[in-house]
Amino acid sequence: MNQLTSLQAVSYLAPNWFELYQAIAAYLGRVLQVEIQLHQSEYDPLKDPLLFQDQIDLAFICGLPLIRYSRVVLDQLQTLIAPVMQAPRYGNCPIYYADVIVKADSNIKKFADLSGKTFCYNDSGSNSGYNLLFQRLGQEQYPHNFFEKTIESGFHQRSIRWVVEGKADCAAIDSIVLEQELKDCPELSPHLRVIEAIGPSPMPPLVVAQRLSISLIQQMQLALLQPDAELETVMKQFGVRRFAAVKLDDYRVLNQNLSFVGLYS
Repeated sequence: MNQLTSLQAVSYLAPNWFELYQAIAAYLGRVLQVEIQLHQSEYDPLKDPLLFQDQIDLAFICGLPLIRYSRVVLDQLQTLIAPVMQAPRYGNCPIYYADVIVKADSNIKKFADLSGKTFCYNDSGSNSGYNLLFQRLGQEQYPHNFFEKTIESGFHQRSIRWVVEGKADCAAIDSIVLEQELKDCPELSPHLRVIEAIGPSPMPPLVVAQRLSISLIQQMQLALLQPDAELETVMKQFGVRRFAAVKLDDYRVLNQNLSFVGLYS
């Protein structure tokens, strides 16, 4: 058995999934017989001093910053698993989409109608909230001034509300975050409409520090591929069918076509 007594875990993902991440951490703690301290990071992962100092043992992280970070700091992080959602649109694969939302009573019917509108995004390092949409603009050769205005909200849940409140005309939202937010706050549903789904993209993974022993990393991955009844209960609450083993290479596709993004920044 490993000699560790505690592990440090962090989530860089949307807070409305934090309860699931807590359940995963608690389950791994039971399996490994260690204390796992999980917190919601206030940092972008590319700016987190604890991550750069290799003080983080486990992290729930978006695939795009993971790939960007792994290009700067080599051989520090290893992917473990990613959730596979129950909904048919996910095809029993660890994928998600960027759902482009507008206000329900808006005259916006299709993607081209977003021209001249105000777009809000969670942050410019986000794959679902920023990167995928601007890749779409570049691939379709829309003009660099397609949007009249772009504003940063800070996180997906605020972007959703800004669209509902009319502060922005549209936003691109991680589909699993959107689905969970509408489940948590059903009063929002009548006020929103999805006009397009961009993707799919590989699901944000749980990663582990490579400095941990190979046997410990394998033990964690195997445990998550065979969750106990307590963790499965929380997984079902979040619409998660299972966890799938993933590799870092699965996420390299996210770093392609980034040249498009700069045209619209």
